[in-house]
Amino acid sequence: MAVLHDLPLISTVAVSLSLALVCGLAATKLRISPIVGYLLVGILIGPHTPGFIANIKIAQELSEIGIVLLMFGVGLHFSVSDFMAVRKIALTGALVRIVIATVMGAGLSYFWGWPLQSGLIFGLALSVASTVVLLRAFEERNLLQTISGHITIGWLIVEDLAMVLAMVLIPALAETGKAGGALETAQQLGLALGKVLMFIAIMVVAGKRFLPWLLTTVSKTGSRELFTLAVFAVAMGIAFSATVLFGVSFALGAFFAGMMVRESDLTHEVADRALPFQDAFAVLFFVSVGMLFNPMVLIQQPLNVLAVVAVIMIGKSIVTLLIVTLFGYPLKTGLLISAGLAQIGEFSFILVTLGLSLGLLPDDGRDLILAGALVSIGLNPIAFYGSRLVYELVERAPRLSTLFNLRDDELAHLRNDEKRVLRELVILVGLGRVGEHITKNIHPNRVDLVVIDHNREKVESLRKSGFHAIAGDATRADVLHEAAIQKAFAIVVTVPDPFEARRIVDAARTLNPSIKVLVKAQNDEEMQYFTRRNIDLVVAAPREIGRRMIEYLNSIKSG
Repeated sequence: MAVLHDLPLISTVAVSLSLALVCGLAATKLRISPIVGYLLVGILIGPHTPGFIANIKIAQELSEIGIVLLMFGVGLHFSVSDFMAVRKIALTGALVRIVIATVMGAGLSYFWGWPLQSGLIFGLALSVASTVVLLRAFEERNLLQTISGHITIGWLIVEDLAMVLAMVLIPALAETGKAGGALETAQQLGLALGKVLMFIAIMVVAGKRFLPWLLTTVSKTGSRELFTLAVFAVAMGIAFSATVLFGVSFALGAFFAGMMVRESDLTHEVADRALPFQDAFAVLFFVSVGMLFNPMVLIQQPLNVLAVVAVIMIGKSIVTLLIVTLFGYPLKTGLLISAGLAQIGEFSFILVTLGLSLGLLPDDGRDLILAGALVSIGLNPIAFYGSRLVYELVERAPRLSTLFNLRDDELAHLRNDEKRVLRELVILVGLGRVGEHITKNIHPNRVDLVVIDHNREKVESLRKSGFHAIAGDATRADVLHEAAIQKAFAIVVTVPDPFEARRIVDAARTLNPSIKVLVKAQNDEEMQYFTRRNIDLVVAAPREIGRRMIEYLNSIKSG
């Protein structure tokens, strides 16, 4: 045991990862999320249970590396155009939910007799979701490139920015009542905003040019290890500089670094270098959360813990669902976003630490927030399962289905005059890169194109450009009817979710058995599935690239 404590870094990493492998595998065998296993490891090696106690400070710092690499990867795949397409709901939704969740948390604390300052910090900690948990959940379900994923990532970015400002305001709460308190608060807030805007400006102007140039220069050396080092140096260096110089969080700094690297032609190579380390350090994040948790709070304050979990998983989910629905998005999108955001994580812990250091949050607040985080993270897979059950229940009830999917919305319908003139009709489902390419290159004099997409902003833009387009879920028969599927001779399915694509194909063939079906497959497994279903044309990117190369080589040889 002396050796373990003489080598705190090695012992913490070795014990954490080894036990995480065992417990994660056991959780998977029991058909629950491996995250639950990682959290359990943290509890076992934490200071609140007997036996080996890992160095919690080292574990937390290592978990920060995981957050940095994770957000760097998100930035690599983040499209500004995708964010701008969902900016209204991401900005408004995130801010409204933060306010309502903060009020709910403050209300609980008032009932417990806490002062207002403690209640505000407590409520803020309950309002912000964990980036790590959400992205892992969406990656496992292939949702990151869907409209639900775009909205949720935009939502997270707004939440991160809001928490940066909150961390400026919280110290000002400690100064409430002192002379010049209001003026000092205003000055601190203005300074924080100025720093954030300065960081973003530098990244957009200078980083957008320098970082791609740097990685391209390093790649030309042909050294694999030097390129891997460059990737880590960019991710960690920008994140650290953003925090030290501009007061921006590690996560947000890494996200912008990834966005700027995206401008280079080496995006996939960079992602390949970062991904394995990202996964390992993300495991350490969950272990570190478990280490903070004191299981005795479940025995000493069970009703309080239940109240906190209810705010996180039920209260916030209802608010999220209402916001998404009021913006006109379908029920399925609202349920997925609600499930993904029904937990709390890293920013909550940062707020707790800050509140405790300033004497604004009682120790009970820390224990309750950590209990809420642990329970909500552990139950997050169940939240997704519950969202699916709710969706299936609503779909079986026509009145509920009509209510939640807002079929009276004008974007959900083609105009009567459009339906009358439609001829040689093709339906396009999904307006990603492939879908946009089709809309730009299809011959308008030969084919009438009707586009179906979840993204209302994209649908509005298409209509302004003269296209026939509706907002809705193409797995639904009423949406396909609205797109005049009976008149269509072909349907093109380019959605990123393979399970959604299968349901769309089945629904389309049920409504129009003679329709030609064209599908973009995500991988070889999807390719084989659709081929067995006798789909008229199935295209997968790697196979299409290989086919084009072979055609070119054959043409050279024959020439």
